[in-house]
Amino acid sequence: MKHHLTYKGVHEDVLRMITRTGPAYYVVLVIVLFCAIALYFLPWFYQIHTGQGVTGLNSPSYWGLYLVNFIFWVGVAHAGTLISAMLYITETPWRRAIHRSAEAMTLFALLMAVSFILVHMGRVWNFYWVFPYPNQRTLWTSFISPLMFDVFAINTYFISSLIFLYFGMIPDMASLQHRVTGWRKRLYTALSLGWRGTGREWHIWGKAYMLFSVLIIPLVVSVHSVVSWDFALGIIPGLMKTIFAPYFVTGALFSGFAGVVLLVSLIRWIFHTESYITERHYDRIGIMLLVLSLIWSYLTALETITGLHAETSFEMEHLRYKFLTPRFSYPVGFMIFANTILPLALVVRRVRSSVAGQFIISLFIIAGMWLERYLIILTAVPRKYLPYAWHDYYPSWVEISITAGAFFLFVALFMLFMKVFPVISLTEMKEDIGLPTAEGER
Repeated sequence: MKHHLTYKGVHEDVLRMITRTGPAYYVVLVIVLFCAIALYFLPWFYQIHTGQGVTGLNSPSYWGLYLVNFIFWVGVAHAGTLISAMLYITETPWRRAIHRSAEAMTLFALLMAVSFILVHMGRVWNFYWVFPYPNQRTLWTSFISPLMFDVFAINTYFISSLIFLYFGMIPDMASLQHRVTGWRKRLYTALSLGWRGTGREWHIWGKAYMLFSVLIIPLVVSVHSVVSWDFALGIIPGLMKTIFAPYFVTGALFSGFAGVVLLVSLIRWIFHTESYITERHYDRIGIMLLVLSLIWSYLTALETITGLHAETSFEMEHLRYKFLTPRFSYPVGFMIFANTILPLALVVRRVRSSVAGQFIISLFIIAGMWLERYLIILTAVPRKYLPYAWHDYYPSWVEISITAGAFFLFVALFMLFMKVFPVISLTEMKEDIGLPTAEGER
């Protein structure tokens, strides 16, 4: 049951989350870091040493699991910043307890997405070729390629998300610097930039935060639209769909909101933050998941219908390969169950307000949305126009290991973040409390 929040209580709860660390946290962190090193970094080093031949990539399947993971993590990154920006503009109260976790999720998910570009490159030391230096040597052969758009869009989104996250934490770090010692005090003092909390500072901060919120929303939409053009602007059956931009953006928000549910649920269970992350938060996020599920289902059906309507031999072969081949028909069935059928349970308010129920549904959504990206790429690239060039793609153990290790690396980064910076905003939680009217409420 939610207890009455006070200024002092909010400070103590946030400080407890940062500074009081039990042995269970270190045990879990060591396990997660070990899994990240063993499953992600060591296979990647092995791949660099041995060559790309250790993967399942072949002709014509030059896109495989690494590109699937790139799209997936870019999608997960979408909801975090959008939740924070959109709900800040609309002054939605239930944003205040979850937006910091969502913004951190965006930052780390983008890091995972960029890392899979590096893994996919093979010769990672040539990464500097993608930098926008003068093109006299014609290393960038096409300035209208969506692959080049990705470089600008993702870098812009990453920098904007980092600034947005940091800017919102400045008042919190200025407040916490007086209640911590050691390296945390030095860190917060440096990052708070001499914040004193004057009326002028709050006025400038509020105007700037609103400006960031307004500008970052179209950026969020444009990033995954650009990613969808990587595929839609090609001539490969199954990928050249005009519906891909809204389809990818909807799927990104869908998986992103599910990721937010998973993170805030873990924070709620570990730190007992029931007074901050309440059933009302789950109810509102559940409504968003339900709406996004319905939109995603409509766009998925539309993608299939347009392929049938084309009535060309290569589109029909793609649909047959996707829906009638047992290797893919079972994942398609699971994807429809996880993303369309199961979320319909969110119509019931009791299910939406259930922490365990939403956690389970969100796990299925994350798995279903990963499969969606898997099916988009790996049912199209192996089946191009000429049958003599068909070649099935099977991920190798290296690709599977790196895929699994990325999830552990993401969890490790978030665990480190929540022990350095507050995952619940002091400033905005105090707005919920209002002005203290008694000594005990200060």
